[in-house]
Amino acid sequence: MSNPVKQWLNWVKLGLIGLGGISCQMVPIYPVKLTPLPQDPFIQVYFNQSVASNYTDPYRLHQRMGDNLEQVIVEAIGQATSSIDVAVQELRSPPIALALRDRHRSGVRVRVILENTYSRPWSSYSASQVAQLQPRQRARYQEGMQLLDQDHNGHISPDEIQQRDALIILQGSDIPWKDDTSDGSQGSGLQHHKFLVIDGRYTIVSSANFTLSDFHGDFANPDSRGNANNLVKIDSVPLSALFTVEFNLMWGDGTVQTPSQGRFGVKKPYRPPQAVTIGKSLVWVQFSPASPTLPWDKTVNGFIANTLARSQYAVDMALFVFSDQSIANQLQSLQSRGVAIRLLVDAGFLYRPFSEGLDLMGVTLFNGCTTEQNNRPWTNPLQTVGTPDMPQGDLLHHKFAVMDGTTVITGSHNWSDAANHLNDETLLVMQNPTIAAHYQREFERLYSNARLGVPPFVQKQLQKQSQDCKGNHHSSVDDPVMVAILK
Repeated sequence: MSNPVKQWLNWVKLGLIGLGGISCQMVPIYPVKLTPLPQDPFIQVYFNQSVASNYTDPYRLHQRMGDNLEQVIVEAIGQATSSIDVAVQELRSPPIALALRDRHRSGVRVRVILENTYSRPWSSYSASQVAQLQPRQRARYQEGMQLLDQDHNGHISPDEIQQRDALIILQGSDIPWKDDTSDGSQGSGLQHHKFLVIDGRYTIVSSANFTLSDFHGDFANPDSRGNANNLVKIDSVPLSALFTVEFNLMWGDGTVQTPSQGRFGVKKPYRPPQAVTIGKSLVWVQFSPASPTLPWDKTVNGFIANTLARSQYAVDMALFVFSDQSIANQLQSLQSRGVAIRLLVDAGFLYRPFSEGLDLMGVTLFNGCTTEQNNRPWTNPLQTVGTPDMPQGDLLHHKFAVMDGTTVITGSHNWSDAANHLNDETLLVMQNPTIAAHYQREFERLYSNARLGVPPFVQKQLQKQSQDCKGNHHSSVDDPVMVAILK
């Protein structure tokens, strides 16, 4: 029996993790720093809020806990000798852009695919255009301009733009790049991939976009440590080949099978899960989206549910979004046979009417006096569902699950219908206890100070709306208390 499995069983015996979905107490909070876990020789795992490492934030210059995900990517790019393919929703990191420029100038073939919403340089916006941005986009713009303003004098100079505006750096280097409108459409749901393929050998897959907020933290929030994210670097030619096929479908190569403008979203053909053996690991990969006409169990969400179905005694999940009813139904089947289930969801999504986390807690929140379709609150609700206590400004941006201390589900793919049927996404399933131990530690870190169960504000809303809607327990995302928690 592997050490992670033994550790998990010991936690169960000690009552730190309850069987059948009942938690006896929280896992103790970690000390300041833990000893680093062993890494698999072919698959290395990193977390930007790791409790086993530390680094200096390169922009705000403070010492902090965590792995520097940006530096992991920069170093991998710097070692490229022949080719670099990058597919990422948003690229705002100056060091990554500069590393790509340097490799391109040295003769390495570099190609970049972005999401169209984020394919415009920050410095190209006029004052009138900024004024027309939605509040969230305007805040992102202001954060981007703070990044560009290296000397903090409130003025962005041409030199600062050339050094700090990542997309200007790419443009000035003549690096070929495109976004998901290059197929002649208005764009896919989202080009939400976050992967690199280097030299046809190394593949990096992350939940993080290449931005300060996903790597290090926000300028506007000094206590921010970045949205909680993970990254894996995999040494495997066969796996890289699968990612190269996905990249080329989007990039296009001018053949009859792949039009020169490439294909995004559901324009791509169906790609079933494919398995690769990498050292002692069995790794499965599947890419989204899938046509809604395809049987659900053939989709990525179906693959997630089928993977979860193999759990024997424990499933721990840390998710940005969880809104797929069929996956929730699969978890309920696991509960019925005694599998211990713990779930953490980002606070901005856990308490929305479409959240499946509410089902697991036995709660239905209505929108107005109308329930979401397919809500199925559990009759035996879990007390092990909640949201972690994050630094101000940070989000739980992970999309991972750990099963039985041996199997990990991760990638860019949120557990939602949009990810399943609209977005360009990556899902990895890795079977290896050495890898799983890293994700288990990250889950325990998040769970150690999580707010579990139905919070008082939801209980209050249930009581209030029960009266307003003649006994229907519900809430609305427009209610002031709900808006406050979602911000």
